[in-house]
Amino acid sequence: MESKLQSFLPVIQSSNLTKPLKKQDLITPSFLIEQDRDNELAMYYSPHNEYINHQAKIVILGITPGWTQMKAAFEQVIDCLPISESSTLEQTLKKAKIAASFSGAMRKNLIDMLDHCGIQNVFHIQSSSYLFSENRDLLHTTSIIKYPVFYQGRNYTGHRPKINHSSLLTFYAYEMFPKELSQIKAPALIIPLGKVVEEILKNLMKDNELNDHIYLFNFPHPSGANGHRIKQFKENKQSFISTVLEWAALFS
Repeated sequence: MESKLQSFLPVIQSSNLTKPLKKQDLITPSFLIEQDRDNELAMYYSPHNEYINHQAKIVILGITPGWTQMKAAFEQVIDCLPISESSTLEQTLKKAKIAASFSGAMRKNLIDMLDHCGIQNVFHIQSSSYLFSENRDLLHTTSIIKYPVFYQGRNYTGHRPKINHSSLLTFYAYEMFPKELSQIKAPALIIPLGKVVEEILKNLMKDNELNDHIYLFNFPHPSGANGHRIKQFKENKQSFISTVLEWAALFS
């Protein structure tokens, strides 16, 4: 299996990284993939979005990994060292994916909304929280921009600059991301988190760049910083439930 982790492994091993990792450990030229817009926008390597769960029934989609996800993914790789065989490499990427998925309050908010949509009923499980544990094989989490992006040293939020104002971001959102999603067996339920992600998906749909998945549009971002989250969810709840039932009927 081809992976960027193979090319970055020598750097990881020679850097003698120790937990807990700090930004100065990873936000370095050694892990820099590319810069854009007078070097204010920078993309760095992180291993967790390289693993793809081809058989996933649900795909939860963010904009780009942030520092917290990057840190968790690298710390998981450190725990897996040494890595010498391709099978070990693939398992490491899978573990990094699981470690870096939504955590803390954001995961709790997300699970609560998924349960209110009836996701747990579709799979006959007690709670959607099982998607992050016992039933992880049903879930794929990813981002429209595969690797962590920072603008002026801070997590990129999708607004400054806008994705279509950056050749780097445009390439990953409109060229790389559709290739990843095409590897997920249809019909999966695609849940875009936030308006920026939704806009990219709708643009790709206009250009016939996506497979025949089912899309849960208008789904609020689960971040606690999203003050309109609860109101937005309540306004669209019945539509979410109907979409989930429509999707479930396609593979039941």
